Amino acid sequence: MNELAHIEFADNPDPRVPCLLLLDTSYSMAGAPIDALNAGLQTFKQDVMKDALARRRVEVAIVSFGRDGVRGVQDFTTVDEFTPPHLQVGGATPMGEAMAKGLDILRMRKNLYNTNGVQYYRPWVFLITDGAPTDEWQTSAHHIHQEEARGGLNFFCIGVEGASMDTLGQIASPNRPPLKLKGLQFNEFFVWLSQSQQRVSHSNVGDQISMPSPGGWSTIDI
Repeated sequence: MNELAHIEFADNPDPRVPCLLLLDTSYSMAGAPIDALNAGLQTFKQDVMKDALARRRVEVAIVSFGRDGVRGVQDFTTVDEFTPPHLQVGGATPMGEAMAKGLDILRMRKNLYNTNGVQYYRPWVFLITDGAPTDEWQTSAHHIHQEEARGGLNFFCIGVEGASMDTLGQIASPNRPPLKLKGLQFNEFFVWLSQSQQRVSHSNVGDQISMPSPGGWSTIDI
């Protein structure tokens, strides 16, 4: 048993709301996009911290893909222990590898929950990119679709200006098309995400709840 995890869950046995962020840090995100993304992560932390229950239950993990390849930037941790990273850009867009790593991290976290008798809500996984994959992505997307069909996660694709929405349409879950970020409204997106996660954290595990509409920060191409 992971002793640090055992101590962590002993100190805080609350059910967990896992949120995994797969973030594009390729060269095309340089300048205003990466600045807005970094600011959005700060906003997410600040907004969840306003809710005493959510900050103990909502967990965030971050995998970046671009600079230095695919990196596990942040292991799962509750928001009250989360320090938003300062992401930097460079390199290509190994999206398929990032999705595979994200699934591995999520699988390990679920195993820790189960080993320690901690309940958890269905994890949310967000893929955020302004480009198109530069590696083989079909296998990872298939595995994510299988996991979602089993009820193991909720998968969301967010396209920043310049993203290949056609490709994201194939990567996204069949019943959840990708959303296109309006401009660089990362702050608005992360406020929506915070409010959604807070709503989940105040529900019972297994409940069906309605989420705030994402309309303010997204556009939908028809």
